[in-house]
Amino acid sequence: MKLNYKRTFFIGLAFLSISSFWQLYDNIIPLILHNTFGIGETMTGTIMALDNILALFLLPFFGTLSDKINTPFGKRTPFIIIGTTIAVICMMLIPVANNSQNFMLFFISLGVVLISMSIYRSPAVALMPDLTPKVLRSKANSIINLMGAVGAIFTLLMISILIPKEASPNYTSIFLAVAILMVFSVIILVITIRENRLSKEVAMIDSYEDEELNLGSLNSSTAMDKDIKRSLGFLLASIFLWFTAYNAVTTAFSRYATIVWGLQGGGFANALMVATGAAILSYIPIGIVSSSIGRKKTIIGGILLMSASYFCGFLFKTYSPLINLVFAFTGIGWAAISVNSYPMVVEMSRNSDIGKYTGLYYTFSMSAQIFTPILSGFLLENVSYKTLFPYSFIFSLLSLCTMLMVHHGDSKPVKKGSTLEHFDLED
Repeated sequence: MKLNYKRTFFIGLAFLSISSFWQLYDNIIPLILHNTFGIGETMTGTIMALDNILALFLLPFFGTLSDKINTPFGKRTPFIIIGTTIAVICMMLIPVANNSQNFMLFFISLGVVLISMSIYRSPAVALMPDLTPKVLRSKANSIINLMGAVGAIFTLLMISILIPKEASPNYTSIFLAVAILMVFSVIILVITIRENRLSKEVAMIDSYEDEELNLGSLNSSTAMDKDIKRSLGFLLASIFLWFTAYNAVTTAFSRYATIVWGLQGGGFANALMVATGAAILSYIPIGIVSSSIGRKKTIIGGILLMSASYFCGFLFKTYSPLINLVFAFTGIGWAAISVNSYPMVVEMSRNSDIGKYTGLYYTFSMSAQIFTPILSGFLLENVSYKTLFPYSFIFSLLSLCTMLMVHHGDSKPVKKGSTLEHFDLED
């Protein structure tokens, strides 16, 4: 059985649109809050955490709701269409509010956008396993993740090109560019993907494969071993800590580059774009390395790279092109972590509990992204902007300490059928 790459590409367009929006959100919204409305760093961090707070409640709700409905367009597609439509309309009100300095319009528009993104985020992610046979989901998921990175790169490139170098830039063009990409992506997805027909085909394939492999015997009901549970606890703690470190930089970097280094316009996006590009290029080599030395050692190497990059970032008192090299190592380190951490969590679960442990993974990663903008924002506002990189360095080292205590989830590598499968994520 071979993966339908063309179909997977079209399915991944939904994730591409989602990633392009969140890159816009993380980089532009803090600048609007700070520069246009004069909101302090602590409150800015709190507002920036709203999407993750909403996600904790709305993502499971809309994901479960999409499981239960059945329409001529399928289970997931209606949520993708409705969520994208509302998000695009309301996000175009944000630059209007920025230009008119109307905070009420800004806050209401942003709130509706965040809710509408939550409407289709889970259904869009669920579309891939719905339309991909079980045995091919890992390979399909790696393609989906790469497309998400492409969406992020697009937004960063547009930020670098479209935002003028002035104190109070007009962000209309960048919001419009991302909105067009989102609409274009979803239109192509709806035209090319017939969800109901494909889901029936995949269900038949999975049913046949389950009978052939007798997968029912794998779903043991025995309780998790105490040592495995201990490793899982330390791994989840590590996930929380490295997301705390990484998200602090990605959320506050636009302000840091503007205030500490004096960059104007969208020039700060270049370093973030380098980090994302380095991650994309390193996926395959990292997969090969992890298949040879194991997931845990690869993750530890990634943590060390991330920690070193945070330390070096602090050493730059003014902007230098060399910061791009530092961020390249940041991207490689983050790829080493993200490619291997989720499979380690799933490795400790039973087949019947994969969804449950996937939820645990996202609970800890989202909780970190709620916690860190608030705490790091408080330090930026009340201590110094220069606390950003030391803050991330400390939490990164803490994640190293907890990761060293993980002794399970690093199963013997299985020989892959293709190079791409080396960096597949589990489902």
